[in-house]
Amino acid sequence: MDNRIGIYTGIAAGAMIAMISLPATAQTQTSDLSSLQPRTESGRQIYDVGQFSRFNPRTALDMVRQVPGFTIDTGDSDERGLGQADENVLINGARISGKNIDAFTFLGRISAANVVRIEIVDGATLSISGLSGQVLNLVTNASEASGISGNFKWQPQWRRSGNNWFAGEASISGKLGKGDFTLSIENDAARNGVEGPERVTDRFGNLLFARDEVARYRQDQPKLSGSYSRTGDGGSVFNANAAYQLYRKRESVATDRTQVGQPDIFELYSSNEDEWNAEFSTDYEFALGGGRLKLIGLQRFEHSPVSDFFGQTFFDGTTPPNGSRFDRITDEGESILRAEYGWKTTGGTDWGISVEGAYNFLDNEGALAVLDAQGVFQPIPLTNANSKVTEYRGELITSYGRPLSDDLTLQATLGGEYSKISQSGAKGQSRSFVRPKGSVSLAWKPQPGIDLSLKVERSVGQLDFFDFVESVDVSQNNGNAGNPGLVPPQSWRAELEATRKLGPWGSLTVNIYGEKFSDIVDSIPITATTEARGNLDSATSFGVGVVSSILFDPIGWRGAKLDLDGELRKSSLRDPLTGIHRRIGDDKIFTYEVTLRHDIPNSQWAWGAGAEDFRYSDTLRLDQTTRFRTGAPYTWVFVEHKNIFGLTVKADLGNLLGRSEKFTRTAYGTLLGQPGDLDPPFIRGRRDGPLGFVEDRSREFGLIYRLTVSGSF
Repeated sequence: MDNRIGIYTGIAAGAMIAMISLPATAQTQTSDLSSLQPRTESGRQIYDVGQFSRFNPRTALDMVRQVPGFTIDTGDSDERGLGQADENVLINGARISGKNIDAFTFLGRISAANVVRIEIVDGATLSISGLSGQVLNLVTNASEASGISGNFKWQPQWRRSGNNWFAGEASISGKLGKGDFTLSIENDAARNGVEGPERVTDRFGNLLFARDEVARYRQDQPKLSGSYSRTGDGGSVFNANAAYQLYRKRESVATDRTQVGQPDIFELYSSNEDEWNAEFSTDYEFALGGGRLKLIGLQRFEHSPVSDFFGQTFFDGTTPPNGSRFDRITDEGESILRAEYGWKTTGGTDWGISVEGAYNFLDNEGALAVLDAQGVFQPIPLTNANSKVTEYRGELITSYGRPLSDDLTLQATLGGEYSKISQSGAKGQSRSFVRPKGSVSLAWKPQPGIDLSLKVERSVGQLDFFDFVESVDVSQNNGNAGNPGLVPPQSWRAELEATRKLGPWGSLTVNIYGEKFSDIVDSIPITATTEARGNLDSATSFGVGVVSSILFDPIGWRGAKLDLDGELRKSSLRDPLTGIHRRIGDDKIFTYEVTLRHDIPNSQWAWGAGAEDFRYSDTLRLDQTTRFRTGAPYTWVFVEHKNIFGLTVKADLGNLLGRSEKFTRTAYGTLLGQPGDLDPPFIRGRRDGPLGFVEDRSREFGLIYRLTVSGSF
């Protein structure tokens, strides 16, 4: 076992024991509306709107972000279909429907004036299958007035690589007939860039050549969305959501390559994508018999043309330029119909049954071309790039929940799914699967202020349909052959979560989990010279996460709060090439974020600072490994004024410690020729063979200046 994991897990287990053994802090009422100490009602921790007044919130999201010890978890956006609830935010007791909208987006559209209260409850105590651990329920009271209200936010950013003026969002809400509507427009824009040197050495550390690189990234994602909801006189609830989005990406890396005794080379990599996507979802819930029936429908479509190019221009006056281009046009879609029926019986027992049918597809066309001596692109045949992958899937899940005692609640689900995956083209085939699914959750309150949650779950993962088709990475001169034999991965996961309310001091949550996978997807050999993503027999993962908020009011530093969110993870699988156990490729090793915020009493000012960092394991192919590391934590400071002509204005200065991005690629094979050759040939090999060359890159991006201007009307 990794020593850090053992130490961290031991600390976490000790923290759980301490949570239980410490005497409960009395939940006292306070007349100080700036206090963030919740009151307890029927096992729920409740925060009133006035308790967030010191933050001058514009939206519900502004409030939720200040709830001590709570972090929004949006679940897995790549989850199969709609499935059971996995997002830890509810709105008026109901999960957020749709896949193109998450809790951050939804909460950001709700005006703070429409929030009644915020409740924190253990998910296993709710009549919503799939939830466990700490769940936030936002209770709203939509205005009965016919007027329009709204929120807006503008987030310009300035950095060495370019200025970004176009990031922001705005939404309006109001009454429409007997229902409520919201319209919003947003743009997740980015103008990023890094630059720095790269050294390429042979297996003995001899310098082959050096690069001076300038990378630039431009992104715009304008999105128009709307929603409508209506509650009927008989208690029926209707919701509809629609969204249309454009995605425009421009990425380039311009490189000056130098070699001792050889002419310089200019290298250019570029990648362009012009996507559009659309989604429409609707649900209708009503009373039927002795329970309630909810019908859900979703339709999603995406069209993505992508073009990647890599070329070299030689300054020796004789060598013609070379280059390669990979073009891909992909259409993706998802159609889902789902029905959920729930009812109660004596003793407070909840019963439920859900049925879901889904159709997913990916229709891909890919083409590779290489420059000839005359500078004309000539096509290179690909075997498995033009193909359509489809999946038909059906799922049936039953659920059962009941209180076992006043402080212990059980929730269990059992069911399974049937899926049929087909692929057209040269390597097409069709296969079908039956997979069991289910979970058991226990929620226990051993004493006031302490919540324990245990969940054991059997789940089926979603395949990435791009792994079925052939693709080429022209920047690294490699590719994936595509594998039509992929099967969905499965896993067993056990999770123990403990939350300790610290009274006026805040809150602490510790989460320990372990997971065992079967048919996990990783790189496997297809032929002696090609590879693709394929299934491995098994893998394991376990880790610990901590979420905490410490309030400093009890020591006299009123209005100050420290938030911590961190996770440490260890994983293991047997490498299909070497047979040695290693981490899962590109798997999380650790993440953390620490933020200090001080709202100065009796003023409109707030200030704060923070730091965050992360590390992931190496990404492995059969012929190379790549490693990404940060040179330092990302750190920032901010100052905020909550009322400048009715607006909240926040100024943020980031990257104070000068974080850089460090990238290392180790390629295996035989490097022919001498270090002084203009472009020494390379014969690819496997990771169990000789090392060919090493690329060692470091890029910097300097200070980042950001302004956030938000308001409401």
